[in-house]
Amino acid sequence: MTTILVIEDEEIILNNLLEILELEGFRSIGAEHGRLGIDRAKTDQPDLILCDIRMPELDGYGVLEVLRQDPQTATIPVIFLSAKGDRSDIRHGMNLGADDYLTKPCAIAELLAAVNSRLRKQATLSEVYTKPQTTEFLQTIAQIDSLTNLPSRLSLHQHLQQAMEQSAQNQSAIAVLCININRFRSINATYGHQVGDRLLQLVSQRLQSAVQSASLIARMGADEFGVVLTGHLEQPAVMELTQSTLDAVTAPYDLDGCDIRVQASVGVALHSHHAKTSEELLLKAETARRWCKKQGQSTYQFYSLTMDAVEAERRLIEADLGQALEQSEFKLYYQPQVNLMTGQMIGVEALIRWFHPQRGLIPPSAFIPIAEEMGLIVEIGDWVLQTACAQAQRWQQVSFKPLQMSVNLSMRQFQQADLPERVAQVLQETGLDPKLLVLELTETCVMHDVNATIATLRSLKKIGVEISIDDFGTGYSSLNYLNHLPIDTLKMDQTFVRDAATSRSAAAISTAIMSMAQSLKLEVIAEGVETRKQLSFLQEIGCQAMQGFLYSPPLPAEELQPFLRAGQQLRLVSTC
Repeated sequence: MTTILVIEDEEIILNNLLEILELEGFRSIGAEHGRLGIDRAKTDQPDLILCDIRMPELDGYGVLEVLRQDPQTATIPVIFLSAKGDRSDIRHGMNLGADDYLTKPCAIAELLAAVNSRLRKQATLSEVYTKPQTTEFLQTIAQIDSLTNLPSRLSLHQHLQQAMEQSAQNQSAIAVLCININRFRSINATYGHQVGDRLLQLVSQRLQSAVQSASLIARMGADEFGVVLTGHLEQPAVMELTQSTLDAVTAPYDLDGCDIRVQASVGVALHSHHAKTSEELLLKAETARRWCKKQGQSTYQFYSLTMDAVEAERRLIEADLGQALEQSEFKLYYQPQVNLMTGQMIGVEALIRWFHPQRGLIPPSAFIPIAEEMGLIVEIGDWVLQTACAQAQRWQQVSFKPLQMSVNLSMRQFQQADLPERVAQVLQETGLDPKLLVLELTETCVMHDVNATIATLRSLKKIGVEISIDDFGTGYSSLNYLNHLPIDTLKMDQTFVRDAATSRSAAAISTAIMSMAQSLKLEVIAEGVETRKQLSFLQEIGCQAMQGFLYSPPLPAEELQPFLRAGQQLRLVSTC
């Protein structure tokens, strides 16, 4: 039976595709994210792959590059499915080796025609692929990355395994550097794939100049490179070389007149880290690299045994997260927002908590990033939106003063083509007045694709909801576009609030944010207010509202209701 693998992070779309294929007599298997799709392509050896492009952590382009570098999967035909229909996106996919490209939503007949056409062509080619000379050729091209002409991930594995075998004989040292270009997808989205490809070529050239002592430099994936060092290596020397490599990669790039600056994360693993195979050693370097990336800045990190414990914890969270929603283990807490003129509560922000039946409270910082990588964040986000709106409407029905309900949207949620329709449906089902719903987006989210962002925000504004930019002041170019975004509120990041009373620079930034917001007729809510001194400063610069532990921590709905009934006021600091 013909087997088709579908790699798609949206559960509804994935299930629909699997059902359509099963009804047509195909054996269909699904994968909810890119890395799982690669694993299933290797184990199940499907006859064809349908792959979404926009997926968390590893997108469709990255999946295709990995598949084409492995002789086991290099010849499996791949059809891209995506809501993106831009010519440059189609051309980029074809350049990477995609066999066809369908724009979602597509008709069932169109999908099946593309599948059957590609399978017929593949049947014709299969005879050629099985010839010894063709197999040898495919193994050869799998050794080299076509974009950078560097060795591939497969070559790195083979070279590293040989180096480890030699090391066992002559006691030489081995170090592996795993280098990742941070936020590379945003560069592609902002400047286009041609600029992104050229950037990767320049990165490869800089690596070859910076690490001339390397025994191998390879491109391991879409935005990931590997460096193998061998010989008599001391850790201080490896540290110095790693820092110089990081400096070389992150120096400014001039591409078509654009000054592009990148950040990078470098994970380092030494052969002494108890790795028995090349795969184990590389995994340890990648583990260290992930630790760097969490810090959000250009840095490097050596692998340590403590990281294994954290990775084990991560795997436990992954195993349990999928059923947490079904088992009703999530709960919303609500943090009050207070008007700084009157001291009255004007709204709340909905914040998710996970109460694990065995492990107790798991903080959002521990599971939200994993939910994004697993493709669960949209489903969880939909639950948060539905639950928060229903709670807000219940409060209105018992005659509490109207309160705005703020709900955070992840980037994945915001990128869903049907987001406005989903929001409208939730408001209709719960009966909540649209003007009482505030959707919060981070600066990173709104800056990912500004034109698409503006279109989506306008659709949401037509519904009647309000839009807030969360953690404002931490982005890198939002000021250029702020005037064009149809938004209502800025939430001043807590780092500025925390330091404003003691740091002149933080105070100056806070004052500048207020001045800019006033000129654009935007409201400002200060986050993380904990002291009277901070409150006094915010009043002095004209901030309209705040939230923080000075008034109340996040509370479950049942504990917040006494606040609402009593109309509890914040005792304001005199500014006289």
